[in-house]
Amino acid sequence: MSFLRNILKPSILKSKTHFPFPSSSSTLYNSLFSASHHYSTSADAGNTKMYAGLEPTKPNEKPRVVVLGSGWAGCRLIKEIDTKIYDIVCVSPRNHMVFTPLLASTCVGTLEFRSVAEPIGRIQPAINREPGSYYFLANCTSVDTDDHVVHCQTVTDGAQSLDPWKFKISYDKLVVASGAEASTFGIHGVHEHAIFLREVHHAQEIRRKLLLNLMLSDIPGVSEEEKKRLLHCVVVGGGPTGVEFSGELSDFIMKDVRQRYSHVKDYIHVTLIEANEILSSFDDRLRHYAAKQLTKSGVRLVRGIVKDVQPDKIILSDGSEVPYGLLVWSTGVGPSPFVKKLELEKSPGGRIGVDDWLRIPSVQDMYAIGDCAGFLESTGKPVLPALAQVAERQGKYLAKFLNRIGKAGGGHANNALDVDMGKPFVYRHLGSMATIGRYKALVDLRQSKDAKGLSLKGFPSWFIWRSAYLTRVISWRNRFYVAINWLTTLLFGRDISRI
Repeated sequence: MSFLRNILKPSILKSKTHFPFPSSSSTLYNSLFSASHHYSTSADAGNTKMYAGLEPTKPNEKPRVVVLGSGWAGCRLIKEIDTKIYDIVCVSPRNHMVFTPLLASTCVGTLEFRSVAEPIGRIQPAINREPGSYYFLANCTSVDTDDHVVHCQTVTDGAQSLDPWKFKISYDKLVVASGAEASTFGIHGVHEHAIFLREVHHAQEIRRKLLLNLMLSDIPGVSEEEKKRLLHCVVVGGGPTGVEFSGELSDFIMKDVRQRYSHVKDYIHVTLIEANEILSSFDDRLRHYAAKQLTKSGVRLVRGIVKDVQPDKIILSDGSEVPYGLLVWSTGVGPSPFVKKLELEKSPGGRIGVDDWLRIPSVQDMYAIGDCAGFLESTGKPVLPALAQVAERQGKYLAKFLNRIGKAGGGHANNALDVDMGKPFVYRHLGSMATIGRYKALVDLRQSKDAKGLSLKGFPSWFIWRSAYLTRVISWRNRFYVAINWLTTLLFGRDISRI
């Protein structure tokens, strides 16, 4: 078994060089992993572990763009980059992009999980077929900006899997698009007891927990008090994600739970806790309409600040207690530990500071886009909101920027100093949308909170919301999945199987 583990462990990387294994396994290993001249390995003195990596590109080779992250910003850049000019290497702990506006719908069975996940290889086919382009299931642990090298560690599935494997990648251009993490504001117990709603596995856990509590509450001998707790779903955060999930959940309760769990239908409730106003970025008229519709759907709106989270209850700042069976945390995002660790100048709020062209001005050939990036104060521009449309447009802009540099001969490391930068990045807000359940939604097309503009509500907005997001889903494959899921839900109800 130890021989097999040694054979499998470095299988994410290929090499033409010699490996410090015993003679019999060395021959086999070299024959298995010799496909790419870019790879190299070096022995660790005193044991048989290796530290492998992608070597620097040569002048006669295509320059290499390394992208850290597979969110809206990173995947848009990967899609738009010219693969005739660059090789692409994507490093991310997930091998897909999540279509986050529809993620809440998967929690209650309106959509299936694969409908909102787009594999990176489909977004940019060159990663599957080009010899110098790769995707690595890993996290970046550090960046050596002087030597143009990123240090990475593979992502594993726990104690029963292979040990994490470290490797390094030389880059010509580095794009940090690693996103942000959910903000907990230092509140005790959030990480231990709440579920965030940012990834597919979060939605899977919410769905699993919700259906488990429904079935447990139906077991003979469970007290009424315990039934009320198990079936009390609490959402913290009144932004678009929290409101949309609350709306989807109330729809699920009214249309599916009341029919299929008739014994406990009167015990299940939804509470939405927000410190200020829900949907604070929307027009006042739309905000009040959303609050009214959510209340009519059975969602209890509570204005309060969470002070502590315990295994079965939330304690608010006024001392009141809110028992729960399912707790979903959706209070915005902040810088990730990786971003905090980078020794780079930061923008207000702790994001990586960038200039007007999304470059990190203190180092060469390094850029930042998406939720992890913000304009430096010296630019005179505000830090943009953590929205998918911001990240997507930054990715598209930077891809065009890098393509222009590459065509001008500045694609290799330290070779773009005299290339025309072109126009700086300018963001124009296209508006906001949010569904609130019961075939109703909000569409706010104002440029800013204080600007004038068109705002819609009700069924027409819901139709616009669904139409807009269906066209924004990246592939025709997933558009088909989403459309079919919506149709089957309409005709037959939601899938409530606990798998």
